[in-house]
Amino acid sequence: MEGILDLLNSDLGKTIVSGVSGSTGTDQNKTSSVLTMALPVLMKAMERNASTPEGAQGLMGALNNKHDGSILDNLGGLFGGGVDDAVKTDGDKILGHVLGQKRQGVEQIIGQKSGLDASSVSNILKVAAPILMGVLGKQTRQSNVSSQNDLTSMLGGLLGGSSARQEQSFLESILDADGDGSVIDDVAGMVLGGSKKKGGLGGLLGGLFGK
Repeated sequence: MEGILDLLNSDLGKTIVSGVSGSTGTDQNKTSSVLTMALPVLMKAMERNASTPEGAQGLMGALNNKHDGSILDNLGGLFGGGVDDAVKTDGDKILGHVLGQKRQGVEQIIGQKSGLDASSVSNILKVAAPILMGVLGKQTRQSNVSSQNDLTSMLGGLLGGSSARQEQSFLESILDADGDGSVIDDVAGMVLGGSKKKGGLGGLLGGLFGK
């Protein structure tokens, strides 16, 4: 199974990046760097949510019904005349549901790292979230996901499994930021390379998301 970041580098990923960039009026490189950071964070949050039976049931219901992957069949139409407000509203709900009260902090940190303000990051994610759900819905069908274990294993596989453990700690630290300002500053410091340890999170992220 390809990881989510492999997807972003594929032809489909390039279509998504250029479409999201065009529909939000954001620079394509910045859009790409926002998605490179945000999609694993969203998936990590979903993986966490799916660790409870209720969370897994809710996510599987969404992936089997509304987000079955059909959005990917007509990306040209989706981006063609400007993205429909209904898609953005749906994206807004997905972000609220997946990230909860961490949402603002996550958007802030990703904005600082990508050189955009948090509202631009939010606009990008509102368009990207329904597409990500479509990717997961399609994968759910292809892998015949039918149980909580199947679901968490699929999300883990797309996140790159245990080889990405250092990245996981970054995702965890972002998701644990509780939005009170101070933790966000700490995490932003780590993300922006303020980490004292050379091989620490700052160095890792430079490698992950650096130009």
